[in-house]
Amino acid sequence: MQTIDSFNFAGKKAFVRVDFNVPLDENFNVTDDTRIRKAIPTLKKILSDGGSLILGTHLGRPKGVSDKFSLKHILSRVSELLGVDVQFARDCVGEEARVKVAALQPGEALLLENLRFEEEEEGKPRGLAEDATAEEKNAAKKELKTRQKTFIETLASYADVYVNDAFGAAHRAHASTALIADCFDADHKMFGYLMAGEVDAIEKVMTHVARPFTAIMGGSKVSSKIDIIENLLGKVDNLIITGGMTYTFTKALGGKIGNSICEDDKLDLALELLEKAKANSVNLVLAVDAKIADRFSNDASTEFVDVNSIPDGWEGLDIGPKTEALYADVIRQSKTILWNGPTGVFEFENFTHGSRAVAEAIAEATESGGAFSLVGGGDSVACINKFGLADKVSYVSTGGGALLEAIEGKTLPGIAAIQG
Repeated sequence: MQTIDSFNFAGKKAFVRVDFNVPLDENFNVTDDTRIRKAIPTLKKILSDGGSLILGTHLGRPKGVSDKFSLKHILSRVSELLGVDVQFARDCVGEEARVKVAALQPGEALLLENLRFEEEEEGKPRGLAEDATAEEKNAAKKELKTRQKTFIETLASYADVYVNDAFGAAHRAHASTALIADCFDADHKMFGYLMAGEVDAIEKVMTHVARPFTAIMGGSKVSSKIDIIENLLGKVDNLIITGGMTYTFTKALGGKIGNSICEDDKLDLALELLEKAKANSVNLVLAVDAKIADRFSNDASTEFVDVNSIPDGWEGLDIGPKTEALYADVIRQSKTILWNGPTGVFEFENFTHGSRAVAEAIAEATESGGAFSLVGGGDSVACINKFGLADKVSYVSTGGGALLEAIEGKTLPGIAAIQG
């Protein structure tokens, strides 16, 4: 497989699929430019070689052309971080894009308009009537597939080489994230530095594992993490179940959880997972105490109680000090660590302590114990950034859904398109 380091981009035009799906405030200012910054090393490598950049990305989930999701809003930030006056095309496969691509010189960069403005990017028909017949739906899909082929060929025609650096969209088999790769031979398609780093990090926690391997899985619902948990039960030595999922497991074991979040229809499933963990010799770690509140508010009255003795009218919003110590002890003894999901409602300052304790234990295991630590999933990344510990762990993933699907053991289309 071709790598970005071994390829000389001099005189070449590169179509780089980035993931600049960044949050904007009400005035269209970028509020978190992490995804842009992460792609900069790839883009600078191409420009320093003497190549030119054609940048493609999506922003949001538009259902057609929308000023709200126009990439013009992020243009100045991209230019600032890249150190180049990035040009902008108000379409991605229209006449303006074609003209600007043709005129692009070595060392120059062009940002195409939001790829998802075009129906062909996602490959899903829009505007079908709710009562459309199966025949009408099939006809729409067939017609769109024909247009999508033209869309892909047009994007591919812009460039000599295709670089995928959009891990956050790697789980989508969209035109620009996977299908376009077929238009380039093996020597002219490759991962950017960000994508390569993500792939390497996933392989370290899912394939080339140093043990003990500990996974910390948070989140509110067991149902949303079931496939991940089941896959991990065949790989990890320790599995820490935390966050809102705690209370489904606690209730399944006969505990009293007050008004805490719980999936009552998943109690049997929780017990099955406990049995699977036991059968696989996995140390499944659950909270022993909780920080409870009399209402869902940062200003609520709080107490610490045993996790299985939460009184009526109260709910668990974070782990307690005994659980913090329990989790930290397991984490500090680990050599591979995967963290996805906070221990509590970290958006409320009064319920961040547990997540901070986990983050600090991971940082300690990484720095002092030589562990490899991968933090991923939107809330975990927000936690590690909030606590200023992002540079104290081995890798912080830019992918939410993509990382979760990789942990589930699924093949990601964006990766398979390059690796074959």
